[in-house]
Amino acid sequence: MTIRVRFAPSPTGMLHIGSVRTALFNFLFARHHGGEFLLRVEDTDTTRSTPEATQVIFDVLDWLDIKPDQGPVFQSTRYARHREVAEAMVAAGTAYRCYCSREELAAMRAAADAAKKPFRYDGRWRDRDASEAPAGIEPVIRLKAPRTGETVVLDKVKGEVRVRNAELDDMILVRSDGTPTYLHAVVVDDHDMAITHVIRGDDHLTNTFRQAQIYDAMGWQRPEFAHLPLIHGPDGGKLSKRHGAVSTLQFRDEGYLPEALCNYLLRLGWGHGDSEILSREDQIRLFDLDGVGRGAAKMDYAKLLQVNAVWVRAADPDRLTRLVIERIEAVRGDAIGPVAAGRIAALMPRLQERSRTIAELAEAAMFLVRDVPLPFTEKAAAMMTDEALDDLSAMVLDFAKTDYSAPALHAAMVAYAEESGKKLKVVAEPLRAALTGSTISPPLDATMAVLGQFEVERRVFAVLAD
Repeated sequence: MTIRVRFAPSPTGMLHIGSVRTALFNFLFARHHGGEFLLRVEDTDTTRSTPEATQVIFDVLDWLDIKPDQGPVFQSTRYARHREVAEAMVAAGTAYRCYCSREELAAMRAAADAAKKPFRYDGRWRDRDASEAPAGIEPVIRLKAPRTGETVVLDKVKGEVRVRNAELDDMILVRSDGTPTYLHAVVVDDHDMAITHVIRGDDHLTNTFRQAQIYDAMGWQRPEFAHLPLIHGPDGGKLSKRHGAVSTLQFRDEGYLPEALCNYLLRLGWGHGDSEILSREDQIRLFDLDGVGRGAAKMDYAKLLQVNAVWVRAADPDRLTRLVIERIEAVRGDAIGPVAAGRIAALMPRLQERSRTIAELAEAAMFLVRDVPLPFTEKAAAMMTDEALDDLSAMVLDFAKTDYSAPALHAAMVAYAEESGKKLKVVAEPLRAALTGSTISPPLDATMAVLGQFEVERRVFAVLAD
């Protein structure tokens, strides 16, 4: 048997981080078992589904390199098939047409509210003939659900879970306008797509009992079910906007690397030993459902930042250079040119040592593309004392006598500090401020070597002339 799983988001909003973890777990499970990972866009909510939200789904999966093995299936294109199955159930006697009016349903709800009980349809059309139908009522099709016994699901994460059938009612399969309900459409689609394992959040667990009844009514084999505990905020509450970023593309915009986000999400609810950093190859080799925990996971943004920092330090400098240049150009609104791009590329190995995100990298590299006079931070400006300016004036002349390699520039700084009887830090910090506009930068010798003599002198002279 070929294992087939699916990720089935609804394009009714921005794809949040919990959904992405579900996609990742499905993808890794399929790859681990040599199976197939499919994508189905559940766009049956026509009032809320949008092309923009659909595109976000594609963009997120592409960014995270979670690639489906086939093109997407759009649930809205399968209405005829959903109705066909429902009609087959009516013919088989496992479903029926219900002609209840709105007033009758409202009365049932009012009675349930008065009794402080959950609303359940009372099944009054289960065994009535259509000849008794009132005029002007377009019927819905309801499942003729079992009323006794239990529906049992053997869940791959939660173990055996069960519900008394008396707690479930005859749910609607097809609405009066001919459109299928979500619960019915999902079962038909999963069956037709030959899905063997349904891996999704445990907020769908109650849906699973109802969907299992549809499988049974059609005589179809149920897929295996695995319900993943939800992701909560750091305070243990439901993850929401008040906890920070929940839209996945927001993480991209904030400068997280896709491999870091996937690495973090994998460890958020799944465990294997003490290894924190796992490559995609290791993830595929190790992942299986027996490692999924039963308790809700807590989103830890500080931990995500730590994981991202590890991946930034290990990333290919050329790739980071491209990402940083794209980010800087987006901020500036224009191209930075080959000279500035070359500076960023040359200094990237040093920049990535101390940055945790692409956003931090871009900010750290910004001084390399700025023109004089540089903007100064408050601390950097405070360093430009008369004594510091004298040191700058003298050092720039000493630097001109070198070959402008990093070792030679460092030696010149050390020699000047010794000759002037000052600590190296005392002469270096004002120089850093003059060259970068900040008190933080990569090592000065490497920075000057990348800027080159002309640019170093131009920046220093701009400060001296101010």
